[in-house]
Amino acid sequence: MTYSDAAESELQRKAKEHLWMHFSRQSVMESGDGVPIITRGEGHHIWDSRGKKYIDGLSGLFVVNAGHGRRRLAETAARQAEELAFFPVWSYAHPNAIELADRLAHYAPGDLNRVFFSTGGGEAVETAFKLAKYYWKLQGRPTKHKVISRAVAYHGTTQGALAVTGIPGMKAMFEPVTPGGFRVPNTNFYRAPEHGDDLTAFGIWAADRIEEMIQFEGPDTVAAVFLEPVQNSGGCFPPPPGYFQRVREICDRYDVLLVSDEVICAFGRIGHMFACDEYGYVPDMITCAKGMTSGYSPIGATIVSDRVYEPFKHGQTSFAHGYTFGGHPVSAAVALANLDIFEEEKLNENVRTNSPLFRSTLEKLNDLPIVGDVRGDGYFFGIELVKDKVTKETFDDDESERLLRGFLSKALFDAGLYCRADDRGDPVIQLAPPLTIGAAEFDEIEQILRGVLTEAWSRL
Repeated sequence: MTYSDAAESELQRKAKEHLWMHFSRQSVMESGDGVPIITRGEGHHIWDSRGKKYIDGLSGLFVVNAGHGRRRLAETAARQAEELAFFPVWSYAHPNAIELADRLAHYAPGDLNRVFFSTGGGEAVETAFKLAKYYWKLQGRPTKHKVISRAVAYHGTTQGALAVTGIPGMKAMFEPVTPGGFRVPNTNFYRAPEHGDDLTAFGIWAADRIEEMIQFEGPDTVAAVFLEPVQNSGGCFPPPPGYFQRVREICDRYDVLLVSDEVICAFGRIGHMFACDEYGYVPDMITCAKGMTSGYSPIGATIVSDRVYEPFKHGQTSFAHGYTFGGHPVSAAVALANLDIFEEEKLNENVRTNSPLFRSTLEKLNDLPIVGDVRGDGYFFGIELVKDKVTKETFDDDESERLLRGFLSKALFDAGLYCRADDRGDPVIQLAPPLTIGAAEFDEIEQILRGVLTEAWSRL
């Protein structure tokens, strides 16, 4: 939908006076033309209120995996809302929650057979954190309450999830946060020169830092390790060969739960319903959300192994935790229809088939002096930007501010590509487009990036 100048101006006024955007500097409301307003989506494209068309290179926020404008999902939501718009799963159930739990358990590896619904990824992580601590109390080991995650890793913004999140700048203003979170190195091989070209050795080294932390804190104090299959924050760090196998061995050795945080990586982003299947490990819990409905309705879930669920099967033990809208009938119906689309259109297979081409197309950008590294997996890639390709020198805080917020974010959007320019680690551009795209779209994305990054370098 295209808005007139008067309608656009009125929307901007209302936004300026009343809308508080997430993770955003509200000062953008006060300057220039205001905030971009997105009004429509179709396939892998979005349109703004002025009628301009963009490639959605981030699937909204790693969410719209099946693409925009799926009438089938909208109609599913409408039908379900007419039949049963809401009922909680607090001591009651409804068919869609039951069917979706069964479906997710079927997709999940090993004995992950129990599904606890929430309304988003942060809540799913919060659930896993609380459940891990309670599980060990039920085992008569109440001192096992600490959690380990990786440097720069993002796991959510609630007080509990912030303890798992490994980004100091996101926690400082809210301290003291929930205690018990400890950090280990991530798997950014580009910043690990001491390991030379031996990716496997680096992976074992990184995994062994988890063992080191468990030993240092004491195995009887550590409840769980939280890891994303491909770490998002910092710019798409995939796991080296053997990394998760060693982590699984370490967790088993010290009786620590392994949580696979797949809020981004599940539902096709890495070419499988659950990315742990790609990397050959079975966690004790999986947290997921985003792509489960492709964003057409909010939902999240924590999928739990039989071992973790076992204490709750008996007597009067219950998990005193939940969310009003967890397992919402409309969201669960949309999730089931979305997963049908995944299977019918073979979206996971599309990602696995085309990911090497996506990578090689983005790697053409390596001829630019500002591009230091292209990394990732599936349809989930990061491009790290550097001042010097030879030394891998990065940008300081002021330079990063001018590069990312002062130029790149707006320039990429103006050029027709919505993606993420991020500096929660070193400066990166992140891409996570809908799973429906292919070679032609890869080329279009590369050409836009090439033009904007070339101009960015000329401005340095």
